[in-house]
Amino acid sequence: MHVSVNIGAQPIWGPVGYEYVDYYYLPDVEAYYYVPSHQYIYQEHNAWVRATSLPVRFGSFDIYHSYKVVINEPKPYLHHENYRVKYVSYKGKHDQVVIRDSREEKYFVVKGHPEHDKWKGQEHTNKHSEQKHEQQNRGGNNQEKGGGHGQQKGGGHHKN
Repeated sequence: MHVSVNIGAQPIWGPVGYEYVDYYYLPDVEAYYYVPSHQYIYQEHNAWVRATSLPVRFGSFDIYHSYKVVINEPKPYLHHENYRVKYVSYKGKHDQVVIRDSREEKYFVVKGHPEHDKWKGQEHTNKHSEQKHEQQNRGGNNQEKGGGHGQQKGGGHHKN
């Protein structure tokens, strides 16, 4: 079974605890945010509109301190009344920890996280070490065919 992860695509204001997110529902403004395209989806004159920011009428809305509901199903806004009723009690709640404030290393990948630059430096160092290791192992030893997922001699744990 393959499990998708899109932590790096999630916004810095997204709540922690989710390996994968398609949509956030924002009960305070009855809008959605679609993670893959980084767009808000909200109603404008009885039609759903997509935009990279919320309209001026939501000017006092604080995305960092509002509650976000994760919804992983296609086009949840087409079933908006169900979500509005189901999550109305979350309006005004401000108790979620957001990615920006997390100290878990897995969130450092998110651009804008206070530790992102440090993570990028570590990634560069790790990639350089991996490349150097691969070059050393290529010296006539061609054991790692098939994407590098094979076992190397002497590596791994054997049960006797």
